[in-house]
Amino acid sequence: MSIIAYLHVALTVRIAELRRTGERDRGDSPVPTAVIIFGLVAAALAVTVAVSQSVGDWMDAIPEPGGAADPAAPE
Repeated sequence: MSIIAYLHVALTVRIAELRRTGERDRGDSPVPTAVIIFGLVAAALAVTVAVSQSVGDWMDAIPEPGGAADPAAPE
């Protein structure tokens, strides 16, 4: 029976702590969060543009079928 009494007291104390309006943690300001999100979006955009340009250059370097570098082209 003592475990039930202990859990009751612990729960009552915790609820009392949560009801106090003292120095509760109210979370961060939304401004730094927005700045971090903007930075992550800018970094993701930069990586996407760099990869897109790199892949575009690589695809442009592939010769057309039937060109001189095509080993399967009939002679």
